[in-house]
Amino acid sequence: MTTKKARKRAPAPRKPVTEPRERSGAYADFMAQAYTMELEAVQRYTEFAEQMEVHNNPEVAQLFRKLATIEGLHAKQILEEMGWSQAPGPAHAQQWEGGEPPESAPMSEVHYRMTPWHALELALDNELRAEKFFAAIAKSSRTPAEVRKLAAEMADEEAEHVRLVREWMKRVPRPDPDWNRDPDPPFLGD
Repeated sequence: MTTKKARKRAPAPRKPVTEPRERSGAYADFMAQAYTMELEAVQRYTEFAEQMEVHNNPEVAQLFRKLATIEGLHAKQILEEMGWSQAPGPAHAQQWEGGEPPESAPMSEVHYRMTPWHALELALDNELRAEKFFAAIAKSSRTPAEVRKLAAEMADEEAEHVRLVREWMKRVPRPDPDWNRDPDPPFLGD
């Protein structure tokens, strides 16, 4: 895979749901939570890239770095939309389904022999979870109307990311069935 073949377009900036007037309360809390999700995705993709570099898998490391950059752009868009000159304080503690934020996969999902296709499959799962997360908020009757509207917009955005990742996956080879077989596995001695 070359980087020319595997490019995920950065999303167009989202149009604000409300005017750039004071945004506080539930709207600001929701955006702080979305911002935190994006930052955690950046951090996790960066960790994945570092793991791949340690295991001399530069192609997948580069792909994870690209995904981290894209998620960083999403975080920057939130800051700009909200008019925040710096990151908001930590979002309220959130109990994520499965213990991980929607756009962050657990470290156990990374294998040192994974291929670009596997990395994209992992990204696809992350985007699908994020889409489901925002769609659930958009449908919740307990959520304020302006937050439901924004959550629906974010769910649509995530659906576009799903489409882009699926397109990207078509341009990389699928792994062989024995992709994780290592003829010379690492040995941990005493």
